Amino acid sequence: MPTYTAPTKDMQFILHDVLGVSASDIAGYDELDRDFTGAILEEAGKLAENVLAPLNPVGDQQGCILENGAVRTPDGFKAAYDQMRAGGWMGLDADPDYGGQGMPYLLQSTVGEIFVSANMAFNMYQGLTHGAMSAIHVHGSDSQKQMYLPKMIEGSWSGTMNLTEPQCGTDLGLIRTKAEPQDDGTYKVSGQKIWISAGEHDLTDNIIHLVLAKIPGGPDGVKGISLFIVPKFLVNDDGSLGARNALSCGGLEKKMGIHGNATCVMNYDGATGFLIGEMHKGMRAMFTMMNEARLGVGLQGYAQGAVAYQNALAFAQDRLQGRAVTGVEAPDKPADPIIVHPDVRRNLMHQKSFIEGARAFTFWAASLIDRARRNDDAEADALVSLLIPVLKGFLTDKGFETTVLAQQTLGGSGFTREWGLEQFVRDARITMIYEGTNGIQSLDLVGRKLGLNGGKTVIGFFDLVKTFIKDNEADADLKAQFLDPLKSASKDLQSAAMYFMQNIKTPNAALAGSYDFMHLFGHVCLGLMWARMAQASMAALAAGDTNPIFHETKITTGRYYMARHLPATALHLARITSGSETVMDLAAANF
Repeated sequence: MPTYTAPTKDMQFILHDVLGVSASDIAGYDELDRDFTGAILEEAGKLAENVLAPLNPVGDQQGCILENGAVRTPDGFKAAYDQMRAGGWMGLDADPDYGGQGMPYLLQSTVGEIFVSANMAFNMYQGLTHGAMSAIHVHGSDSQKQMYLPKMIEGSWSGTMNLTEPQCGTDLGLIRTKAEPQDDGTYKVSGQKIWISAGEHDLTDNIIHLVLAKIPGGPDGVKGISLFIVPKFLVNDDGSLGARNALSCGGLEKKMGIHGNATCVMNYDGATGFLIGEMHKGMRAMFTMMNEARLGVGLQGYAQGAVAYQNALAFAQDRLQGRAVTGVEAPDKPADPIIVHPDVRRNLMHQKSFIEGARAFTFWAASLIDRARRNDDAEADALVSLLIPVLKGFLTDKGFETTVLAQQTLGGSGFTREWGLEQFVRDARITMIYEGTNGIQSLDLVGRKLGLNGGKTVIGFFDLVKTFIKDNEADADLKAQFLDPLKSASKDLQSAAMYFMQNIKTPNAALAGSYDFMHLFGHVCLGLMWARMAQASMAALAAGDTNPIFHETKITTGRYYMARHLPATALHLARITSGSETVMDLAAANF
């Protein structure tokens, strides 16, 4: 059975040595000293390692069961959920006015990685609730906040987001779910939603569904969509639960992975709903959750890679096979461990260098979300909006690839259920699909985000990279090993952006290259993170840090990324500038 150990040392390094959180001017960050964050990460790690990780294969093998309209989660899930509730983990970054602890979103994300690596399917129950809470907090009325948020924050009620229908996914303008206004100000919601994660389960007393629907007579398309609170059980004025609402789980999806999470078909048959925010402005409320939701999925992608890598590394250090080509490494054993072989070492370095770069990128993006919210910083909000499709698309593509590489490390054992690597592969696959497929992320990046603020936001990113390089190029080692490769990759990114600008009147040219642009951008972001991490580790070594091996390892791992991953930017640029002809010339009928 696979195991998991929370990477708290690396997380602390990113938080304090790279991001310098406790010295940041972001409101509330002054409380995030090393002892404080260390204590939280240690406790999260214990819960993940001792409770959640052992349940991961249980959830995968048992799955969820639908009986008489009720969903039963796998053995042990309810007890684990109650333990998380008791620890206050559901409301870590929630508003203290409603019972939350008011911690920064960055800390929520850091803890989130630990829980996702340990048991992704389990963590989705509280993850969906977090998104629903955010939408209610921003767009709900005072009475709605008072009615729903305290119970959701404490974890006794959960939440969902109901978007997709059988006939439409990304094109939400095609939804058919209707909300008929009633004399008492409520609405009768009727329709069917599919692929609703945590839509029905036995972990909480109530489930607060957020449902996109159209009020008759409204505008066509997405301009006519409104958002409604549709609770499983209606809530009385005193906060107690009332009658069962007219909604039900019509079925559970049979899926490739995340078996421990209930993915439901939800039927609404004149269910009582309550409008959130303005009529016909449901998309605005939905997009409130989008940055954090997509960051959360990007985190899922690399977090599955992280736990897969841990188990692949343990196997490679233990499995005996052949002898090192340069001479016997383990003379007391019949063969050497496979980690001595260059191709196995390449495989592991590919995993390790991506995961650590992805972790730094995600934490940085989470800190930008905090800066935008807590400091009311419009530039930070614009920058993170630009980066989110990169983070979601690139980190999930590469995260899935990392789980496959980890599986490959085990050879035939990786293909068997006994070792658990194949579950990480299956679970990671959904991250490339939900919260907007990665193709949609690339279209969003090129079609909408690249032109954000008239292009000033992406230019600001280029300037951020240039400034970092200029400010640190006096360090010869950092320059040669990190800054020069970063400068080259950044030039490729700028050339690609310029190509799109020059071909703005030929949209196919831009859209045919959008996926490559997303990956090119992702490599530059991780290159920037590795340069920042290398700078921090070099400074620590120069200052005589008591843990030199950690920092030497960090620099060596970063050098691998700059030499082996980052040159892919040239390939992506070549694909982008080849235009759309080879993509679009073949007639649809001839495929």
